Amino acid sequence: MSGSGTRHTSVVTRRAVLIGIGAVTLAGCVSTRRPVSAVAPVAEVKPQPAVPLMYAAMPDEKFPIPAVKIAQLPPKFWRTEIDYPTHEEPGTLIVDTPAKYLYHVKPSGRATRYGIGVGREGFAWAGRAIVAYKRKWPRWTPPDSMVARQPELEPYSIANGGMDPGLNNPLGARALYIHEGGRDTLYRLHGTPEAFSIGKAVSSGCIRLISQDVIHLYNEVRDGSPIVVIPDPTMSNIAIG
Repeated sequence: MSGSGTRHTSVVTRRAVLIGIGAVTLAGCVSTRRPVSAVAPVAEVKPQPAVPLMYAAMPDEKFPIPAVKIAQLPPKFWRTEIDYPTHEEPGTLIVDTPAKYLYHVKPSGRATRYGIGVGREGFAWAGRAIVAYKRKWPRWTPPDSMVARQPELEPYSIANGGMDPGLNNPLGARALYIHEGGRDTLYRLHGTPEAFSIGKAVSSGCIRLISQDVIHLYNEVRDGSPIVVIPDPTMSNIAIG
């Protein structure tokens, strides 16, 4: 009996050891298996287009100008130098109303081309005139006809001295004043911070350029320079010359 008991004890002990080893091994597999956590999907981040140096911020201006929101300004309306054969003399400004471009004619068949916003239906203008003079950070005085249409502009009327210069002034950083036959036409070439308006017919007749472009144009154009405005055949246009 004692021998049988010993053998039985030995078998039980050996089984226990094997079961214990198996349990440890199984426990080891479980413990080394890392729990899988739910990973939230990462939203796709679209890269923002780089701002060309010519459209960077201008912090040294009297009223610091921010960088152009370049995603709102199609590349075809970026300022550029191009070949531009024309019979007009160098120094002439040509406003191509249908295409929404302004050309500053240079010698040797070249021109600087700017994207512009133009007058909407009923306010577009066409003809020949001159740039009588230019102003940095001008005051804005809406014409009496505009005040009549928009009475809320009365505080900025000519009688009240107009609106102070600044980033919110509709004429922006620079304005070029258009005269015909010695008289003010009330039309202007002027700046705007609204990049989305370039390439569109949105204004009350004036020609608008993005702030950085109107500053560039201001530095290039002389008082007395001729300006030619090509009419848009799809719109009603006001002749100025």
